[in-house]
Amino acid sequence: MLKLLFIGDIVGKPGREIVVEKLAALRAERGVDFVVANAENAAAGAGITGAIAKTLLAAGVDAITLGDHVWDQKGWDAEIAAFERVCRPANLPAACPGREYVVLEAKGFRLAVTTMLGRQFVGMKAECPFLGVNRVLGELMRGESDGRDGSNGSNRSNGKAKADGVFVEIHAEATSEKQAMGWHLDGRAIAVLGTHTHVPTADATVLPNGTAFMCDVGMTGPYASVLGREVKPVLGRFLDGMPRRFEVAGGDVRMSAALVTFDPATKRAVGCELVTVKK
Repeated sequence: MLKLLFIGDIVGKPGREIVVEKLAALRAERGVDFVVANAENAAAGAGITGAIAKTLLAAGVDAITLGDHVWDQKGWDAEIAAFERVCRPANLPAACPGREYVVLEAKGFRLAVTTMLGRQFVGMKAECPFLGVNRVLGELMRGESDGRDGSNGSNRSNGKAKADGVFVEIHAEATSEKQAMGWHLDGRAIAVLGTHTHVPTADATVLPNGTAFMCDVGMTGPYASVLGREVKPVLGRFLDGMPRRFEVAGGDVRMSAALVTFDPATKRAVGCELVTVKK
């Protein structure tokens, strides 16, 4: 059996610090083979920088995914292409910089990692995530290409799979859209795990055809907060509507993640559970 640990949205310095402090021990304790982390909120609660990406990768994160805050930090659009183990949402416009997926390898198994951005209640311009994931899985598992990988379509239908299995992150607001993606990929992906809402859900499961699923793996950061931000200014905004600066909070810091156990021979998950580590 192989194990995939997917760390939910890393929020600000508190989230980064707990990953640096706790990941190595957690990885060893649980026998984890692949570690993937969403870090779209790692820089002061919005976006990521090259320096932060390097820190997380050095701490033991094998691949970094991003979401709708992918371009929030100035200059990241010029840095992202240099990071081979960082991917932005695959259904953003093709002209956007960065990779649509990352392929990791452990114990001879090639695991592809990709993110689809939801469209319900998310204002960012993106392709339909269901059509987008069909396109990416076609390229990864059947070697088909529309040229977005730089091949100009030369790899189309060459039959050479780029991965043995796929993990799909669905970064979306609506639980219905996340659940629909799980069913859409049941039996085609090893895991479909959700992010974006920062609140861990109690629905970790393995779907009938062997795909691990969870609506949201939660936030890695300060839980004495409103979605990682200081309570007082957020509450004030709700009460009077006046603009305020929402600083990242600092209390009750936790790492929230999903641990997926899967059989590399059948490419089916056999377990999916929420893992919470406190600072």
